[in-house]
Amino acid sequence: MATAREWFEGARPRTLGAAIAPIAVGTGAAATIGAVQPVRAGLALIVMLAAQIGANYANDYSDGIRGTDTERVGPVRLVGQGLAAPARVRLAALASLLVSAAAGLILVALIGQWWLLAVGGVALLAAWLYTGGPKPYGYFGLGEVFVFAFFGVVPVVGTAYVQALTIPAAAWVASIGVGALTCAVLVANNLRDIPTDAAVGKRTLAVRMGDRATRVGYVVLVISAFAVIPPIALPGGLGLAFAWLGIVSAALAIRPVIAVTTGAAGRALVPVLQASGLLVLVYGLLLGAGLALS
Repeated sequence: MATAREWFEGARPRTLGAAIAPIAVGTGAAATIGAVQPVRAGLALIVMLAAQIGANYANDYSDGIRGTDTERVGPVRLVGQGLAAPARVRLAALASLLVSAAAGLILVALIGQWWLLAVGGVALLAAWLYTGGPKPYGYFGLGEVFVFAFFGVVPVVGTAYVQALTIPAAAWVASIGVGALTCAVLVANNLRDIPTDAAVGKRTLAVRMGDRATRVGYVVLVISAFAVIPPIALPGGLGLAFAWLGIVSAALAIRPVIAVTTGAAGRALVPVLQASGLLVLVYGLLLGAGLALS
């Protein structure tokens, strides 16, 4: 039976920055038009955190029962390593997604925009079907597309909308940066797993592109995240000058980018995954703060 620590590690806490960052940036975007609503932002944060944890447990469960996690070089996998019964991990996933749905329902009820339930339903379904269901899209190279959408554009724009009931221009542009960095986290994970994923027929985008192109893709995603800041901050763009704060987080990108470009592989990519998760979090907090200050 898994220990409490193993359950905690199975939730993959180092990935939770990808849930916090879009809420911070979306709230900062709402602040640019003086529309911050702390209760609504808090509910949005619960939605994202619970959905992220639920997705992590769901991936653990689905990969485990398919036998694609028997050889691990990364974080704990409860089912794949035989630490917990599959039914218990599935229950943990569903319970987390239910918490996300409940928080989302309360949020929608507060603002009266019931059409948002459809968006939330699609997002929760995407969390489960990443590696679950008869044809998991993560096995066909579509993981990055959904991550960009549901951990970038949708939560940033959605967080701004539920507070302001309109979408500031800053939310659209900044969501691209958040989505790109969140994709970089997934790319780092899949780069590490190319050999084991290929062996079990898991055709992630990294497996399809190959090692070299995946490394280039990681660097492009990181650069893209910082490339969106000048259009937000410069007078010729949106003119939100304090958005330059987001650039400070680029210091955290140096080590993982060097590791990826110099050929780190296997367990040597675990620190890259951790650093990428921290980068997303700090980027989101600093960019969100910069938008709010502007």
